[in-house]
Amino acid sequence: MNRIINKLRFNFSATFFLLGLLLFNSCDRARIFEQNQNIAEGGWNSKTILKYDVDITDPATPANFYINVRNADGYPYNNLYLFIKTTFPNGKMSNDTLECVLADEKGKWLGSGMGDIYDNQIPFKRNVRFPLPGKYTFEIQHGMRTDIVPLIMDIGLRIEKGEK
Repeated sequence: MNRIINKLRFNFSATFFLLGLLLFNSCDRARIFEQNQNIAEGGWNSKTILKYDVDITDPATPANFYINVRNADGYPYNNLYLFIKTTFPNGKMSNDTLECVLADEKGKWLGSGMGDIYDNQIPFKRNVRFPLPGKYTFEIQHGMRTDIVPLIMDIGLRIEKGEK
């Protein structure tokens, strides 16, 4: 009898584990790419450029681009300006400037927060089609008027499937 009960427990546990794994992996089917990079504790230096290499195999699929920003409560500004350089597989480049609004006009932090940390996902581009398959490189640098920007903890790039 104990052997039957143990076998049932094992089967239940294995089934529950596999089901959880399947649900975890299928939750974000829209994601094409997402990577976040930590910023040094002393602040983000204006000379520090964050690079993200993205392999695009299906250029026909439209994509939405987001910039992930994690900041601490003491961040001294309500926004963050970013310079974003895209290098295409054929070597051509494009440059964009993006203002990431992190707080409203009264100073209340936007995004989701836990304690004194806030996460924002800032829309960058919507329903863009990649012109070529291959490796794209995205370089992100802050464009604030100070060399060191304090209390920005992470910067990331997310690309997800757009609407066809």
